[in-house]
Amino acid sequence: MKHELIKMALILGLLSCVGPFAIDMYLPALPLMAESFGAPVEAAQYTLMAFFIAFGVCQLFYGPASDMFGRKPPLYFGLILFALASVGCALAPTIEWLIALRFVQGVGAASVMSIPRAIIRDRYTGTRATRLMTTVMLVISISPMLAPLAGSALIGPFGWPSVFIAVTLATILSLLLAGFGLPETLAPADRVPFRFDAMLQAFRTLLCDAGFMGLTLIGGLGMASFFVFLSTSSFLYTEYYGLSSTQFSLAFALNALGFFTTSQFAANLGERFGPVPVVRWAVTGFVVSASAMCALVAAGFDSFALLVAMLLLSNSFLGLVVPTSMVLSLDDHGPIAGTAAALGGALQMLVGAVAIVLASLVFDGTPLPLVASIAACGILAKILSLVTLRRENGLVVES
Repeated sequence: MKHELIKMALILGLLSCVGPFAIDMYLPALPLMAESFGAPVEAAQYTLMAFFIAFGVCQLFYGPASDMFGRKPPLYFGLILFALASVGCALAPTIEWLIALRFVQGVGAASVMSIPRAIIRDRYTGTRATRLMTTVMLVISISPMLAPLAGSALIGPFGWPSVFIAVTLATILSLLLAGFGLPETLAPADRVPFRFDAMLQAFRTLLCDAGFMGLTLIGGLGMASFFVFLSTSSFLYTEYYGLSSTQFSLAFALNALGFFTTSQFAANLGERFGPVPVVRWAVTGFVVSASAMCALVAAGFDSFALLVAMLLLSNSFLGLVVPTSMVLSLDDHGPIAGTAAALGGALQMLVGAVAIVLASLVFDGTPLPLVASIAACGILAKILSLVTLRRENGLVVES
């Protein structure tokens, strides 16, 4: 891999960590926050939901903005807004204020979700783009592995607000990286002047593209299953299984390890077998493992070790599904890569937010609602893959 590719993967990966870091680092504090505010579990989970809704919807604005003004100015705006909202979260006097400020935080974080995808598409397509995407995900993997541990280390002596101060400092570092290390990848001649009708036409083109929509929702359902895990795992692991915050962080990192380990094989498998078969067979593996996990828990096999092992297996298949489906969905939309990345990210975040709401409504403190929700995501993803990835319909062209 060339030096330039490694440098760009490192910078984009660290930028992309901002949003996940703001999620993963404070997961160990969710039960403590609910207790400190005297709020129910659902209210603490809504701080995640508010973040995901803003994180998803606002990508619809950052994408077209990055096509019009270049990639870096909207990125600067989002990072600055995110840093200010993070300080506000640390000072929030009530759970309602925290939910509102988490929404604003999500508005800023949306910039580092869609714009890095567009930057990758500016430079590369096909398996080279997949290789860069998976390398970026390798860098992002530090978030679910280290962020909960870092959060636990801060929460003990300094309380949960210290998590948001740490996130603010990380955002300032990201601003410096973007300013001094990231080139502008969209030349002025290639920028799209703002025209509301052109923006609507771009969204209409994407929404009517069955291949784009199918691949986006397949990846979105995979991500939704992980979001459900995010919203329930801290309560399930610490209150039901009795883990300490540090033990929870280690177990959380292990579950995330499967995803990021297998994602590193996505490019090589795509080169050998083609990206469409990789997505098709990985979705099959995901639905089989998730359904088996649900069946075992429903049958009464209530073992923490079994749950962690089955989550590790199902997340491993998602490591192939998510990056490959992302790259495939953007391949045919180079001229509107920013808009396509934004719409795709928005739809995936909204699917995740809906999944969190539904899971929180049925969550009873036991593993069954979690594994049933993940299995439902797998079944829906499999149905979509059967419809979207049929070669004879020409919805997806293998490259």
